[in-house]
Amino acid sequence: MSTQPSSVCLYFLLLQNNHVVSRTTNASLYNKVFVEQFEETPLLVAVLTYMGYGILTIFGYLRDFLRHWGMEKCHVAREREEQKDFVPLYQDFENFYTRNLYMRIRDNWNRPICSVPGAKMDLLERASKDYNWTFQHTGKLVKDVINMGSYNYLGFAENTGRCADAATESTHHYGIGVGSTRYEMGNLDIHEELEQLVARFLGVESSMAFGMGFATNSMNIPALAGKGCLILSDELNHASLVLGARLSGSIIRVFKHNNMVSLEKLLRDAIVHGQPRTRRPWKKILILVEGIYSMEGSIVRLPEVIALKKRYKAFLYLDEAHSIGALGPRGGGVVDYFALDPKDVDIMMGTFTKSFGAAGGYIGGKRLIDYLRSHSHSAIYATSMSPPVSQQIITSMKIIMGEDGTTLGVVRLRQLSENTTYFRRKLREMGFIIYGNDDSPVVPMMLYMPAKIGAFGREMLKRNIGTVVVGFPATPIIESRARFCVSAAHTRDILDTVRQPIMD
Repeated sequence: MSTQPSSVCLYFLLLQNNHVVSRTTNASLYNKVFVEQFEETPLLVAVLTYMGYGILTIFGYLRDFLRHWGMEKCHVAREREEQKDFVPLYQDFENFYTRNLYMRIRDNWNRPICSVPGAKMDLLERASKDYNWTFQHTGKLVKDVINMGSYNYLGFAENTGRCADAATESTHHYGIGVGSTRYEMGNLDIHEELEQLVARFLGVESSMAFGMGFATNSMNIPALAGKGCLILSDELNHASLVLGARLSGSIIRVFKHNNMVSLEKLLRDAIVHGQPRTRRPWKKILILVEGIYSMEGSIVRLPEVIALKKRYKAFLYLDEAHSIGALGPRGGGVVDYFALDPKDVDIMMGTFTKSFGAAGGYIGGKRLIDYLRSHSHSAIYATSMSPPVSQQIITSMKIIMGEDGTTLGVVRLRQLSENTTYFRRKLREMGFIIYGNDDSPVVPMMLYMPAKIGAFGREMLKRNIGTVVVGFPATPIIESRARFCVSAAHTRDILDTVRQPIMD
């Protein structure tokens, strides 16, 4: 085997004023220019961010000292006095972080929504009299808040229109719940119709639907890999993929995000060295990647990943939770985006919770669905998907595919693409640091400092804009950010309204 780097792994970085633009140089694998932008954290900003966390930590220990001597109340869960000699139920640092850092910005999460989470939504106002330890509802509504946080990429999260009408009719016919597993008395004809439609939409032989997106990964990966197998996982993979890999009992090795040099090195080493101690060949090598990475806004280098998996005879598990319905001219996800053959992806996974405005997930592929039906814990023990949810997926998917006899799906896909390009371009023109691919509807805007996390979320809500702010440990400690999710339901006026307070 040649030890020279494969041509599919070559790419270069342009660095200008810490601005990193990643491009591929192997044009033969791509049907379009592939560019992703990430800006390294400026040194001064990194130092100030570390100082901010350091000050918070020092004051945290001071307040813990005051709480120990009864000079300040502690509202967080803690061990009972009579159980002080027991093994601790809570880890000390996790409690420390909750008490002294998270509580300062807790009001930015779990806001009660009391309307359809569409382009705009209504929030139930809350207030806190004890510095975010508890909240009380004031009884007032904050109406018409622009929703920039939901994964409603195609605008199907709505209570009127074809999807809502079809779901209502399905409820009258089947009821809300099934009350059984698919293996017993919970396999409805609507489930069979859904799975056939998903397979046709993906361009694969067969598919299987599950009632929960998280469980689709965490319960199916252990059925596909086990002892003696090797899992190569992108370092930024979702928690459901990480949990599934851990539950499988396989050896896990992590490669740098979207870095084909790192992935190829792990593949080559796996084949050369085999399993630890015994040096036997791995029973199976499974590569885990996502279509769109929800915190980075980046798109997987799928053509290069497929080339590597073919070269080294590995299997590919593709999580299209955020990309299915949101990328590609037909809404077919990252495979459609790169105009690739679906048969080159061994396991195609995705969720119905984003672009389809529903719930649950799916697995699609060839020669593995029958196996999963009898080996997946999520298939055997979980209650069947709710009928109106199934109908919501069927109706929205047919609209995307154009099988409803209209061009509504094409219009929504085009609107999402245009909104994404426009919003990203305008934020960059305003001087903000934006991560990811220009075609990704997930738009992370860097905030860096911990104090900005809470301040940004509160100030945006004052201006009737709902955003998601994210910090450590969900992101690296010096890369806190606000994450916008663009939707086809957003109009140009809405996007301009969002930009104005950010600029101010």
